[in-house]
Amino acid sequence: MVTGIGLSVIVLVALVLLLVFNELVYRRLGLKGEFTRKFAHLCATLTTIIFPYLFDDHWYVLALAIVFFVLLYGSRNRAYLKSIHDVPRLSSGSYLLPPAIYLTFLAAHLLEDRFFFILPILVLAICDPVAGILGINLQQYNRRIRIFGHKLHKTWLGSGAFFVSCLLISVVGLYFRNMQLDLELLGIAVLVAATGTVVEMLSCKGVDNLLIPMSVLAVLLLTL
Repeated sequence: MVTGIGLSVIVLVALVLLLVFNELVYRRLGLKGEFTRKFAHLCATLTTIIFPYLFDDHWYVLALAIVFFVLLYGSRNRAYLKSIHDVPRLSSGSYLLPPAIYLTFLAAHLLEDRFFFILPILVLAICDPVAGILGINLQQYNRRIRIFGHKLHKTWLGSGAFFVSCLLISVVGLYFRNMQLDLELLGIAVLVAATGTVVEMLSCKGVDNLLIPMSVLAVLLLTL
C-alpha cells in the first residue's frame, strides 16, 4: 500500500509538472491553445500507459483521476491552465479524460488483461491529437464531412488520419499481444479503427475523450 501511495504521488507530481511546463510554453511562446492542449493530451495520456505496471489496485488510479478531474474542471473559467482551455469552442474533453482513463483501467483490472487498457489508451493518446491537428491546420484540399446533408465539425483529412493511425496502432498492438498476425486479427484491427473513427467523427464538445476508449474497449471485449 505504501508503495502504491508513493507511486501515486510521483505520478501526480510528474503530471502537474507537465501542466506547468505546458502553461509556460503557452505563455512564453504565444502558441495557440489548440497546440498546447493537444501536446498536454498526448504526453499526459501516454504517461498513463504504464499504470498497469505500476498499480495493482484501481483505487490509486481513481484517486489520481479525481484530483485531475477537479483541477481541470475547476480551472475552466480561471486565469490558469489557459494552455488547456483556450480553444474557440465549448469542450468537456479536458476533464472527461481522467474518468475515461480510470474506467478503462478498471475494466482491464477486472479482466486481468493489461491489453484492454493499453490499446484503447494508445488510440486515445495518439489518434485523437493527430486527427485534430491535421483536421484543423491543413485546410487546403480539406473539407468538413457531410452526412445526409448535415455538416459535421470533423473533416475528411482528420478522420482519415484517425483511421490510418488507429489501424497501425491496432495492428502492431494485436501482433505483440499474440505474437502473430492472421486475417482474424487483421479484421479486428480494421474493426477497431473503423469504430474509433466513427465515434470520433460523430462526437462533439470533447466527449470523444470518453467515448473513444470505451468504444475500442467494447470492440476488444466482443472480439477477443
